[in-house]
Amino acid sequence: MRSLSSLFKGQRLVKKKRFTRTKVYRKYSSGEHGKEDPKVNVDSEDFIKKVAPGFEDYKQFKNQFLSQAFTGKPVDIPQDLETRFYMARKNMELSGASAEDLDTMQKNFKKMTPKQQKIVDEVIKKRDQVFQDVMNKYKNVDFSPILSRFNMTAEQTFRSETEPVRVAVTGAAGQIGYALIFRIASGAMFGPKTPVILQLLEVPQALNSLKGVVMELDDCAFPLVRGIVATDSPEKAFEGADWALLVGAKPRGPGMERSDLLQQNAAIFSVQGKALNKVAKGKNTRVVVVGNPANTNTYITSANAPLIPPQNFAAMTRLDQNRGITQLAINLKCNINDIKNFVIWGNHSATQFPDISHARLKDKLLTDLVDKKWYTSTFIPGVQKRGAEVIKAKDGKSSAASAASALVDTVYDWYNGTKGRWASLAVYSSGEYGVTKGLFYSYPVIHNNNSWGIVEDLPIDQFAAEKMEQSHQELLQERDAVANLLK
Repeated sequence: MRSLSSLFKGQRLVKKKRFTRTKVYRKYSSGEHGKEDPKVNVDSEDFIKKVAPGFEDYKQFKNQFLSQAFTGKPVDIPQDLETRFYMARKNMELSGASAEDLDTMQKNFKKMTPKQQKIVDEVIKKRDQVFQDVMNKYKNVDFSPILSRFNMTAEQTFRSETEPVRVAVTGAAGQIGYALIFRIASGAMFGPKTPVILQLLEVPQALNSLKGVVMELDDCAFPLVRGIVATDSPEKAFEGADWALLVGAKPRGPGMERSDLLQQNAAIFSVQGKALNKVAKGKNTRVVVVGNPANTNTYITSANAPLIPPQNFAAMTRLDQNRGITQLAINLKCNINDIKNFVIWGNHSATQFPDISHARLKDKLLTDLVDKKWYTSTFIPGVQKRGAEVIKAKDGKSSAASAASALVDTVYDWYNGTKGRWASLAVYSSGEYGVTKGLFYSYPVIHNNNSWGIVEDLPIDQFAAEKMEQSHQELLQERDAVANLLK
């Protein structure tokens, strides 16, 4: 299939008679056009409201459009011919078209008559019918891998390279931070065509180490890096941030109770929440917390940043998901990618619930394939206590590279979408599955258009309900333990 940018080049439509467009571009006016150059600012709020109602900008709309158009779902958008032209021009701009290409497109647009547009529409209808016939004939075939790959390629084509993503990372010189920032700089987190500005935060006593990390970043000559900020000031690190990755936290020391850890980290994350509220991008900022206790630290940070919607905050439980799915793949002697719908419920702690009751190996339920005794006595506690095992094996050092990799996975999915695939993420609860509203609880989520949605109405048996409630109660206790910092 041709790239989307080529679909709107008037030169091809007029000279080569190649009429291939997506289903969404069907409605148009049949009146006269082309007598005067249309006067519309494609970046204006009026244009965005007309073309992409409900979206913050055209780029966000484009990601949603691509996600739906390539799974055979039409997008209902008002489409007169003038609007269609400006959408085409914006698409060409986003894909890096030259001024000459844009001029050629506008000239050919003015030449097209309603009769030619009618021919285009007939071809589109025939093409769509062929597509539907194929989908109906092979309705039992899973086309998602092909569509997913094409969709990802198309999204990368439309992503503007002129607007770097500002990524703030706390604890940037620590073990996780060090394993993380080089992957962000390489394009692993946001994609190979998305430039980044790294805004790195450390405590004053670690600034010299951070300076060395920045020197290494410079020496790597990453083409996507548009700037680096190294600081011990939260306000400077979070200024204008699109994403804030809160990695740094006080580790649990010998003899320290969990309540002590909660109190000391609560003070850190309340300060960072206030800084985010003051200088970040507000409703457009996304925050992922890694520093433990992650769920409650997220609760504290969000409570101190009221200008950022709570739905934009999350605690990472992807590391637990990755740990679990690997153990399942080893047990079943299968490829990791063949397992779907495995999920982590609850708190990122020893009470989390690794749930296989909805998971499948291709078309088979895992509950029919996995030994129940192994699942309850080996697998569940193995996932819950994996972090402690890593610390013991590494002589007191916690997971670093695996945590960084899970954070890359988390943000990549949130930013790019999961195309219907489930991912585990501790997000703001509105009461789903009986969880108290306002807690940050790990659910199965599906990402789309820089947002997430909880997979709802899943059947929950008594065993799962008890495990989920145990984690729920722990989170309530943690919330109460830090209540004094939220007044």
